[in-house]
Amino acid sequence: MKKFFSILTMLLVSLHITAQSQGWPAGYGGVMLQGFYWDSFDDSKWTTLESQADELSPYFSLIWVPQSGKCLNPTSMGYDPYYYFNQNSSFGTAAELKRMIATFKAKGLGTIADVVINHHNTMGWWKFPEETYNGTTYQFKTTDIVANDDSQNTGYVTADQARKDGVTLGTHNDDGDDWPGMRDLDHKSDNVKTIVKAYEQFLLKEMGYVGFRYDMVKGFAGSHIAEYNDAAKVEYSIGECWDGLDRVKNWINSTSKKSAAFDFPFRYNVRDAIRDNNWSRLNSTQNLLHDTNYRHYSITFVENHDTEYRGANNSQDPIRSDTLAANAYMLAMPGTPCVFFKHWQTYKQDIKSMIDVRKAAGITNTSDYVFLVGNRMSHAVIRSTGRNKLITVIGSTKEYTPDATQFTKVLQGYRYAYYLSNDAETAFVDRASGNYQNKAEVLLSAVSNRPDAKLVYTTDGSTPTATHGTQVASGTKLTLTEDRTLIVGLLTGGVVKGLCKRDYKITSFNAQDIKVYVRADEAGTNWSAAANGINYWTWGGDGSHGPDNNSWPGDKITKKETIDGKQWIVKTFRINSPTDYINFVFSVGTGSPQTVDVNNINKTTFITIDSSTDSGGKHQIKTITTGIRSLTDSKSSNNHKWYNLRGQQVEKPLHPGIYIHNGRKIAI
Repeated sequence: MKKFFSILTMLLVSLHITAQSQGWPAGYGGVMLQGFYWDSFDDSKWTTLESQADELSPYFSLIWVPQSGKCLNPTSMGYDPYYYFNQNSSFGTAAELKRMIATFKAKGLGTIADVVINHHNTMGWWKFPEETYNGTTYQFKTTDIVANDDSQNTGYVTADQARKDGVTLGTHNDDGDDWPGMRDLDHKSDNVKTIVKAYEQFLLKEMGYVGFRYDMVKGFAGSHIAEYNDAAKVEYSIGECWDGLDRVKNWINSTSKKSAAFDFPFRYNVRDAIRDNNWSRLNSTQNLLHDTNYRHYSITFVENHDTEYRGANNSQDPIRSDTLAANAYMLAMPGTPCVFFKHWQTYKQDIKSMIDVRKAAGITNTSDYVFLVGNRMSHAVIRSTGRNKLITVIGSTKEYTPDATQFTKVLQGYRYAYYLSNDAETAFVDRASGNYQNKAEVLLSAVSNRPDAKLVYTTDGSTPTATHGTQVASGTKLTLTEDRTLIVGLLTGGVVKGLCKRDYKITSFNAQDIKVYVRADEAGTNWSAAANGINYWTWGGDGSHGPDNNSWPGDKITKKETIDGKQWIVKTFRINSPTDYINFVFSVGTGSPQTVDVNNINKTTFITIDSSTDSGGKHQIKTITTGIRSLTDSKSSNNHKWYNLRGQQVEKPLHPGIYIHNGRKIAI
């Protein structure tokens, strides 16, 4: 009987553990994508993201999307939460969101919700929304606000306003950092706990999310995360604890290791290595990855919406160079990598290939690694061990080459190279599936311990065999100029194994020059210096459009052209692909005054700077005429009329110059 009760007790304990959240699965081999950047209202629409499911799902296991509840501000990134159960946000409707999540799920891609529960927006000081879900009505009360809310703000203390308005706050002080400007929630309140738990059940069961990314977790005790995760029985949980190693570890501990955390110390290591041009800084013990007790809770990243460059006066803390090398390092290391959406958009094919190598090596969040060369400023060399071994060279790739009898180079890019151990016994193609301009040049590699290993490939999607397909040596390069499905196999001892499949779509595009013209003669007296030149601060696109002077305010351009009787400052740029573009800020003097950001220019463009300014004092753009179509007139039914480049209707006879007629730019 005693033995029976012992077994029963063990069974009950096992069931209890199963019912608890695990924070993050160990041995996890997936890669996550942050599916947004700051103000990505177009690129991160639910319908836009859903349309990319076929391309995303082969490479990513999880996608973290913006906070999806409705906010008071109609154009909000979601960090000023107002509604929980109303999921009609700046990124689309609740129906569109559910459909996107379901589409992703069907293709093996899980969606991570951005959960913002540290603070809550209100109408005025106190009005929280009343919401009903599954027949139950939920509403925060003033007693759900921490007693010392906003106490760090001089002249802006919630308790003072509460006394003035005759309302009662909660009895508990904030058990984390204060978040100014919104009401900090008291997570010791039973009502707060009830609402948050219902909200998370709603996200998982009603909307279809698979996990949570918790915002601003330094704002409340980690023990609350443990309670919420246990109630939700969620498998994937990440906390945003931006700080040094000790605090991030302590936060994970405070959740009883029921949540992973973004590895901010890892990110700082990468930033410092690039900033100081010293790759030995990657060999740091100050990150979660270095500690085997915390490695599987490490969500690595090199950029996110809070560190990215947002504009000349809002530069944040971006990676300013070597973006590819930074991602190559992250994707070769243990932990769970989180790729930033802008990096994915700009370097899509490179990042796909890196993930292909990571999968071939079998790297997981608990894999081991060692720095083979970590004290050199010019380069770093890391060996990661998953199912197979992977050597990564970061920086000057010519400085180190591993033993060819043990490793084969399978991928190389700007300031990074990957070598896969020969015991992988597989074929490998260095260019990932996807769209390529005009042609796809691919390198075929035989990764094998057998010196007689060959490759056999087909380009029609059929499976190669010892008697079917074209046999070639390792290191063979192919140039594909038409849509092809390439399948390559490793041929050893008359047997084909280790198949590698790629689908290529080839589109035609020729790089082209565009001109960007600017006038400031209507911008006011502060712009009088523009007659002698205008500063062009440029970024975006494929990364090749930065100014020659990479310090603000960029390049002073003095070249002029007279068009339509007006003098324009002009500079020529090269557009390298169908998706390439350039962003601009224009200024004079040392950078002040300046314009608002001018985004996504990929055609010859005429820009007139206006005298009006936004709330930050940046000058607005009065007229933009792009290519052969005026943005201000393109929707007009009067395109049969004649307009000058200032958007003014003109009558014949026309003086020599450039005009818009029937939507076309015409030189007279």
